[in-house]
Amino acid sequence: MKLARFNDDRIGVIRGQDIVDVSEAADAQPGAWPPVAMNRLIANFAEYRPKIERAAASGATVPLSGVKLLTPIPWPNKVIAYPVNYHEHGLEMGSSYRANNQGFFLKPPSSLSGPQDPIVLPVNAGRRIDHECELAFVIAKEGRDIPREKWREYVFGYSCLIDAVIRGKEERVTRKGFDTFCPVGPWIVTEDEIGESAHSLQGRLWVNGELKQDANTRDLVLDIPGMIEMASSVMTLYPGDIVASGTPAGVGPIKPGDKVRIEFERVGEMVLDVIQGATGAHSIFAAPPTT
Repeated sequence: MKLARFNDDRIGVIRGQDIVDVSEAADAQPGAWPPVAMNRLIANFAEYRPKIERAAASGATVPLSGVKLLTPIPWPNKVIAYPVNYHEHGLEMGSSYRANNQGFFLKPPSSLSGPQDPIVLPVNAGRRIDHECELAFVIAKEGRDIPREKWREYVFGYSCLIDAVIRGKEERVTRKGFDTFCPVGPWIVTEDEIGESAHSLQGRLWVNGELKQDANTRDLVLDIPGMIEMASSVMTLYPGDIVASGTPAGVGPIKPGDKVRIEFERVGEMVLDVIQGATGAHSIFAAPPTT
């Protein structure tokens, strides 16, 4: 099943090039604040799934071209991200550590944006801003100290994610936490459609039609079971938490006017415009990055 969020916080099921509104079956109230309908659906999916499947089978379809897709989970408890989780990316960045011995960091939920939103670059005195192509997976249920052999029980589904970053030596969240620096979408593909294939998904990213990143999740340093095991050893994971699995080699700059496309096989793709914003200026970025 492919679950999407669209228009004014409605929930839909993707059917080919169409979407079916299943908001009523999912008890989603369009425009409600905070926007946690998808979190609630994920937490109670066993209860909601038959209702949603019936609604999707009998409801009227609307062309995807006629709706605005939004980021699937705008209000997660947390976004967990693993740095340097591909060896070749570590080599290109000159990093001596890897995710399996360095750990993870958190991105703010306010950095999330959707598949039809632009990446808005902050005013930052000419600092280089890079794209990072990542597979996202969504936590299905609450858990702590989760053993790796139970990883599939805790994965609800998968999505595409771009982790944008200002290059430099400042704290990661300062450089990665800007609004729109975490596009996720275009929808969530539920775990049952991917299964063990999650260990061998090809992900690619293009800038202006030029292929920049091309790698397979089989090359992750710390695999999905390991990421769940590590994160849950530190903190409780909750339904709707988003995990960014790390970027492969090929990261590079993006600039206003660029068009960025990300694709993961069996998951989906997003095409995003890059524009210049008017906010984000601060003296911390006034000087060139230290090396």
